[in-house]
Amino acid sequence: MLRTLRPGHHVLVPDDVFQGTIRILREILPKWQISYSSADMTDVDAVRAAIRQNTRLEWLETLSNPMLKVTDVASISKLAHESGAVAVVDNTFVTPVFQQPLQLGADLVVHASTKYLGGHGDVLGGVVVARESNSTTETIRQTQLLEGSVASSFDCWLVHRGFQTLTCRMRGHAQNALLVATALEKEPLIAAVYYPGLASHPQFELARRQLQGGFGGIVSVRVRGGASVANAVCTNVRVFTHATSFGMTESLIQQQTSSPTHGPGTNVLEDLLRLSIGLEHPDDLVDDLVAALESAYRDFGAGA
Repeated sequence: MLRTLRPGHHVLVPDDVFQGTIRILREILPKWQISYSSADMTDVDAVRAAIRQNTRLEWLETLSNPMLKVTDVASISKLAHESGAVAVVDNTFVTPVFQQPLQLGADLVVHASTKYLGGHGDVLGGVVVARESNSTTETIRQTQLLEGSVASSFDCWLVHRGFQTLTCRMRGHAQNALLVATALEKEPLIAAVYYPGLASHPQFELARRQLQGGFGGIVSVRVRGGASVANAVCTNVRVFTHATSFGMTESLIQQQTSSPTHGPGTNVLEDLLRLSIGLEHPDDLVDDLVAALESAYRDFGAGA
């Protein structure tokens, strides 16, 4: 998608955009004189002020990774169109089951099919979805053809297999995530819970309007005691698996600053844990997290 841009173009991204995206914009695209800046995409006025004369692409994440901010897709897409830019939504966290950005005014949607679309942690891939064929989609196809960024037949088969259970899996992920997030809000060793299905979330009302039938399977939390406690929680869990990625049937946990894509130099907090809630029994997941928290805090957090 980013390879459709031309020298002199500008990209506007969220201020908490996935750091893998930032690395492409920061380390690769400047060679072609393509620039970027960021804005708080939850603030329509801030986005309007950040748009430049040469802005040709507005990149939206909703939900954002890892802070789970909710962007008003319709409003931001309208701003993009008024300035002659293309609105692209990374819809990986909630999938088409819960959000369909093309119906909200977006021009293109991207997914990491590695995650929920595949659903089993055994495929690497990406998808670009458009409402209709146009010059931009033809450029994307030509880039695929010439540069070879095309999934293998077997990887496509694995994603096709995942589609067959996507709706059922997403409902299970979302139901479990809401139960886990609700329980963790009451846990004294948790400093903050970020999940758009909670009434405490800053964009809860927008999430209720925009997301249809569920709020996704990702929960982010801040733990009391800092980075040492956060790391120890990841070590102490028994039901969760301490690993990168998300979107598969088993639950995963990761301290975000230990990730290659959210490490030093980013604005991610050291005490932040991202939970990919799987399809295990939610009581087992909550019990596992609470036990890991209590053990970690005894060992590393008592003096914090």
